Amino acid sequence: MTDPRPTRLASEVPFDRDGAHRGFVRLFHSVHESAYGFIPIPIVVLRNGEGPTALLISGNHGDEYEGQVALCRLVQTLDVSRIRGRVIVFPLANQPAGLAGRRTSPIDGGNLNRSFPGDPDGTVTQQIAHFLSTVLLPMADLVVDLHSGGSSLVYVPSALCRLPEEASAAASALRYLKAFGAPIAYLPSPSQGTGDDRTLNGTVARSGRIAIGTELGGGGTVTPAALRLAERGVRNLLVELGILPESDRQPGEAPTRILEVGGDAWFVYAPEPGVFEPLVELGEEVAAGQPAAKIWFPETPWRAPETVRFLRDGFVLCRRQPGRTARGDCLFHLGTDTGL
Repeated sequence: MTDPRPTRLASEVPFDRDGAHRGFVRLFHSVHESAYGFIPIPIVVLRNGEGPTALLISGNHGDEYEGQVALCRLVQTLDVSRIRGRVIVFPLANQPAGLAGRRTSPIDGGNLNRSFPGDPDGTVTQQIAHFLSTVLLPMADLVVDLHSGGSSLVYVPSALCRLPEEASAAASALRYLKAFGAPIAYLPSPSQGTGDDRTLNGTVARSGRIAIGTELGGGGTVTPAALRLAERGVRNLLVELGILPESDRQPGEAPTRILEVGGDAWFVYAPEPGVFEPLVELGEEVAAGQPAAKIWFPETPWRAPETVRFLRDGFVLCRRQPGRTARGDCLFHLGTDTGL
């Protein structure tokens, strides 16, 4: 059900006027240091006549940088005269988290990607989620949400999509996923790694739209390979949507291998606090029962390490980055072939 309450955020840029428009979404925020201040969330709208709309988002988590850099480059290089329709770029969605270089907001502790559909009268993070849900998403024909592993995880650079239940919509989603051109793509389960479904992807799915996401790497840094993949993939999606001409398409190096990520059996968690020693590399094929990691206990160095094993066969998509770990931290997750 659509929230009838209006957003409290105000955009400085128009959405329905041709041209390149750059400015901020103002989230009014009265604090001790600034009684009438606002949080400036950057936004760019490129429009050239009638046509489809792509909504491009990064900085949903503030410590995931690959998408932020890719969208910065895009807004500085995309010629509005060559597009048909509209591109809305929201490159630092959780602006407070982005400036702090953290997954969550330093203002309210909010994880934007666990705050949807949001609340116009709620915390700063909830207000951003509500603005996305009620203002930006309804304009979009396709949503692109660029993520990576952030500070705590590293991924094989990949694209992802939740398939709609309706057959023709699912076929369209697969077409966009393959058009992105990543060597690896995967289909996540609705609540993968979240415990519920308050994600942006979940909100897009409930709206009947399609979202293409990514996990571009991680480790709190940017790599040239991940950046190339992100830039090429976003432009390919604009071609597939009909916003950019076909001549701009850049095929991937190989056909996309599409995996799925299901429930708990696809994940490996730390059973105790200690120091994490991975026993496999990203991109390896592993078998059920195979040792995945050892947890060492330097505070009790004579204690034998705890061995953690994979629960099923699969392809290693993701690995924890920091060595020190706590009980319940995700150490790995797998993907398994779909045949799609």
